Amino acid sequence: MDLGNGASLNHDIVAQLLLSRGVAPDDLDRHRNPSLRAFLPDPSLFRDMDRAAERLAEAVVRREALTIYGDYDVDGATSAALLIRLIRALGHEAGYYIPDRLLEGYGPSGEALVRLAEQGSSLIVTVDCGAMAFEALEMARTAGVDVIVVDHHKCAAELPKALALVNPNRLDEADDAAAHGHLAAVGVAFLLAVATVRTLRGQGYFKDRPEPDLFALLDLVALGTVADVAALHGLNRALVAQGLKVMARRDGIGMSALIDASRLSRAPTCSDLGFALGPRINAGGRVGESTLGVRLLTTEDPDEARTIAAQLSALNEERRAIEAMVQEAAEAQIEAQHNRAVLTLSGRGWHPGVIGIVAGRIKEKTGKPTLVIALDADEAGNGKGSGRSIAGVDLGAAIIAAREAGLLVAGGGHAMAAGLTIAPDRLHALGEWLDERLGATVTAAMANQAMLLDLAVAPGGLTPALIEDLESAGPYGMGWPGPRVAVGPVRMVKADVVGTDHVRLIVRGDDGASFKAIAFRAASSEMGQALLHATHHRRLWLAGRAKIDDWSSRPAAELHVDDAAFAD
Repeated sequence: MDLGNGASLNHDIVAQLLLSRGVAPDDLDRHRNPSLRAFLPDPSLFRDMDRAAERLAEAVVRREALTIYGDYDVDGATSAALLIRLIRALGHEAGYYIPDRLLEGYGPSGEALVRLAEQGSSLIVTVDCGAMAFEALEMARTAGVDVIVVDHHKCAAELPKALALVNPNRLDEADDAAAHGHLAAVGVAFLLAVATVRTLRGQGYFKDRPEPDLFALLDLVALGTVADVAALHGLNRALVAQGLKVMARRDGIGMSALIDASRLSRAPTCSDLGFALGPRINAGGRVGESTLGVRLLTTEDPDEARTIAAQLSALNEERRAIEAMVQEAAEAQIEAQHNRAVLTLSGRGWHPGVIGIVAGRIKEKTGKPTLVIALDADEAGNGKGSGRSIAGVDLGAAIIAAREAGLLVAGGGHAMAAGLTIAPDRLHALGEWLDERLGATVTAAMANQAMLLDLAVAPGGLTPALIEDLESAGPYGMGWPGPRVAVGPVRMVKADVVGTDHVRLIVRGDDGASFKAIAFRAASSEMGQALLHATHHRRLWLAGRAKIDDWSSRPAAELHVDDAAFAD
């Protein structure tokens, strides 16, 4: 097949990567350089989008008091910041309300909505929450305040009463809109921004004022999308690819301070968003003040931005210490649940702000969907839980069904993550119910968890040039996995443990080429022990993700090891 540049498809690494991730041969060009022009849908595809845009535009024109009601995680903070910055660029101001994770919990509180109405807000826009807030939205409606819901979480067949509910995961969405169900809330908020600007343009609002630069908001979209572990295919991949370019310019005062606080001296990558920037924003909602993320991402004062970014970094360190304690206690319960389809781990005194992270860590370690529940987390003595799932198991739908079955006080989420509130005496019943509902699905999903490799190279072929070619098919993340490379055969030159349970390696191939490798959090695993005790006489194959080590003056290729096997 001719690619238009004289290259054969069989010899084009980028084309092979795209094809292996489900891109049709006749759609390669669009996916090589994912642009918004190529992937952005007409926002009017989505139910209630036009109604929401018209109401938000009306509030801007009439200079109404309006409030953005966010959530305390990265997706909620970036969604709220995006709409606040949009409204500011339109010549108006919006207030914000971010609930306290411990005192108020997830989602809109009816009391808070009514209080905002009493303080003068005639319009409230909830972001990253609200799809299941039946009672709260009914209270707001009774109080006479308009509420627009911008969300992406699973919906029930019946929807709460709101002026508009924009969510691609509504069960009544048409197929072309439902195809965007992988969007994070910040992606849905960006589509609302596009629709609102279009509405105002049609009304002549920009006759004597400049239109806002919507592209400048894409750094927020990229951060929220990656940190929320949304699937990076289709529109999300375009949003993140373009958002990383915006982030590299460091035009945003708060984002620039966040990058500096993360000690990044280069342009951020997807990995940085998930493991450096995102956790700092999350730390405010988890163990500190829930408004810090929104304040950082909306401030126009560089000094304030640096102060908040430093505060978030300190909170992130505190979060890590708390997380380690909860994880140790949760892991002690795993053996007793070895026959469970879904691990349901719970304890008193566990900090609710870290249970989602711990659930994710244990899910990665065990390969099973995991719920981690902090008991006595509210005044009524209920437990607050957070869950993380594996590919092929829709945990959010199961939690919604458990709530409808009367097992939970509250609960919801999406395929890969969920949250719940449960009475302690229902814990055993929930575990039994999840076993019955998800047992076969989890077994099938775990059986299909084979490691797929994109290419195999000799050690001398692992070069920075190869890695640059591989990265050009990115950005990579959930739903668009980074390429895995098998390298070998190699012999061990050095192996030791560094940091927190990481196995550091230096290996050399039969071709004389050597390279560094590292297996994160693997020292106590079967693979880690095999690597640490491998002799120079045994040859191995290593498989993992090829990365560029840019800490030295001369960039070199290294391998982040996911698996290993003896060659002979």
